Amino acid sequence: MTTPPPPEPLPYHRLARLSVHHRWWRPLVGTLVVAVVYMIVVAVLYGVADEWGSRQGYPEDRDGFVEFGPVPGTALDLLALAVGIPVVLLAVCWIGQRPAGTLSSVTGRLRWRWLARCALTAVPVLALATGGMILLPGDHGEEFRWAGWTVFGPALAMLFVLVPLQAAAEEYVFRGWLTQAVGSWVRSPWFALLPQAVLFAAAHGWGTPWGFADLVVFGAAAGWLTWRTGGLEASVVLHTVNNLFAFAGMAATVDGLRSDETAADATWPLVALDVAGIALYTASVVWLLRRRPQVRTAPAPLPPGPPPAFATPYPPVAGFPAPPPWAGRPAPGTPEPPAPRDPGRGEIPPWSGTGSAR
Repeated sequence: MTTPPPPEPLPYHRLARLSVHHRWWRPLVGTLVVAVVYMIVVAVLYGVADEWGSRQGYPEDRDGFVEFGPVPGTALDLLALAVGIPVVLLAVCWIGQRPAGTLSSVTGRLRWRWLARCALTAVPVLALATGGMILLPGDHGEEFRWAGWTVFGPALAMLFVLVPLQAAAEEYVFRGWLTQAVGSWVRSPWFALLPQAVLFAAAHGWGTPWGFADLVVFGAAAGWLTWRTGGLEASVVLHTVNNLFAFAGMAATVDGLRSDETAADATWPLVALDVAGIALYTASVVWLLRRRPQVRTAPAPLPPGPPPAFATPYPPVAGFPAPPPWAGRPAPGTPEPPAPRDPGRGEIPPWSGTGSAR
């Protein structure tokens, strides 16, 4: 009797199939639930904030919404994106029927040491790209105006707290949930990575063709790093450091945080430098991965085995004699032990005598 070979280990984009309860419809239903629940949570968050701001006497903008100011307003927007983390993790547990940590990496958790190494790599690389962007001439001849430490200090503290959560939320949704949802239906990583890159760019709105292409490249590179390293750590670091530099530059400028421009509005010189920084960071992570190899796959669930046969004889095997009918009982001709004289008390020993107990 041959033993079937164990199933192939699962790469990151196939981890939705890690659960023995996986069905083809679970990723589809989960995506709809994530979208609906997220919109409800964000609507409640903004509604509560608007009601609180009205009672506190904050002014309203032209659309009738409360104007909290550049720093609190940016904090609210970042928080509205960060709430995507618990929403998508609950979907993994509830609908995906698997541990929430499988969205972080193939090890079932966030690999903090690997994340720290990626961060040490990303900071100098993206700082170099950001420095090149600063040297580019401003749009329409605008000059830089320093906002002052009274504005920049609190803004920077807020950004260091909320930008990592905002960036991680987008990674968990696009490079995590969407990649694994598509990957549950297709084996090729490219068919799982490309849809999320396009949706990631579309979620930032349509600005310029260059900006849209830049976001697609960013999403594709982050997705490839996720598949190549077996987890979200490298992409979370790329997104976090990139956004920290971008938001810090806006916070340092007078009314910079009031701007509604995004990466989708980038011009081609900015896109060229940004793509160069993404490519350099990707190459650096690959080099680091060769020096510090990481687990890239997770063991696939074993198929259910046959039910155990309790107290049932094995069927006869061809070529071997069948077991005799007396199997399990004494062989014929073997003397049986004598039965006890007193069935209630067992056999009476010869030295016990016949006297009664005193």
